[in-house]
This record gives sequence, structure tokens and C-alpha cells, in this order.
Amino acid sequence: MKQVTATGQNVDEAVESALAQLKTTKDRTEIDVIDEGKKGIFGLFGTRPAVVKVTVKIDAVEEAVNYLKSVGSQMGAPIEVDVKKEGKTVLFTMSGEKIALLIGKRGQTLNSLQFLTQLVMNRYSEQYSTVLLDAEDYRQRRYDTLIQLAERLAQKAVRTGQTVALEPMPSYERKVIHTALMSNKRIKTYSDGTEPHRHIVIAPSK
Repeated sequence: MKQVTATGQNVDEAVESALAQLKTTKDRTEIDVIDEGKKGIFGLFGTRPAVVKVTVKIDAVEEAVNYLKSVGSQMGAPIEVDVKKEGKTVLFTMSGEKIALLIGKRGQTLNSLQFLTQLVMNRYSEQYSTVLLDAEDYRQRRYDTLIQLAERLAQKAVRTGQTVALEPMPSYERKVIHTALMSNKRIKTYSDGTEPHRHIVIAPSK
């Protein structure tokens, strides 16, 4: 958190001095007037300067974008980040020539980045936000894949009469599977194991 205490002949002058030191603008700061100052007799005797404390307000979204760009650069995959906010949910969409590096195998790198970006966001945000991270429509493609996988394995469980265990998945992907098979009365689904190895089991209904 950047913060300076500055003085001036009056409050406005003290604030201008602080803004110059911080190299920022008034709308990006919080200003606390410590002493409004005092004009002395004939402007000379008993004069007391105004004192203000100016703190730069940190933009949580901006910090999250900077974090993602920093990770991209360190991985040798420079990116651009588009941001969309909807209520308490913030969607960060990344793009770049080597974006596959930031998606990783089965989206594992993307999922880890999403978790870390949410930590960064909520460290600086005044209210809790949910972060969604996407690249090249990976989330939609993964969603479609999960739906197909759920239906195929549900048919297998019914056909063989045996339970089918899926690979470990993050909670929101498990939710996709549960929701997709909710109306199928021939099978039941439940989660098993502990994080990060928690997975879905599809079992035929008795």
C-alpha cells in the first residue's frame, strides 16, 4: 500500500504535493486531513502548515490482471487479458500465441491459475469476488466434453451393472457431472476421496 504524508500552506497544496510524490490522481486515492493548518498574523507569525495523509487505493481487478500478465511473462507466454464483471463474479479471458502453456493438460494449469488469481483478487478487494479464468473458450469446450463423458460413463454403469470412477476434478467440474446426470433415474452419482484427488463415482441404481 503506497502512502505519503505531505504538508503545504493549505490542504489543497498539501494534497497536490502528495499526489505528485505518489505519481497518481486524486480519484485513485484516499485523503485523510491530519491538520488543516493555520494562517498566522500578517501571514507570518503563528503559521502552521496543513498536513494530509494520502493513500493510493489498490484496484483488485488491476492487481489480478498484473498478476496474470506476470505469470505469462515468466512462463514465456505473454498474454492480453480481457475482463468482464457480473455482480460478484469476474471473468478474466486470456489470449496470446502460446496460450496453451497457461491452459495445461486437461486445464490443470488454468485451474491452478484461477485459484491463485482469486486469492490475489480477494486480498485487495473490499468484498469477496468469484474469479473465473478462461482462454480460447476452454471452459465451454471442457463443459461440453464433461457432459459427453458423463452420459457415456452413465451408460457404461447401467450396461455393466458396476460402478465407474472418474478422474479427479475440481469441485465446479464435479458439479457439472452431478447436474448432467441428476435426472437419470437408472444411476446415482456421489463424490469420493479427498482433495486434490476427490472424484465422482457413477453407480447403477438398485
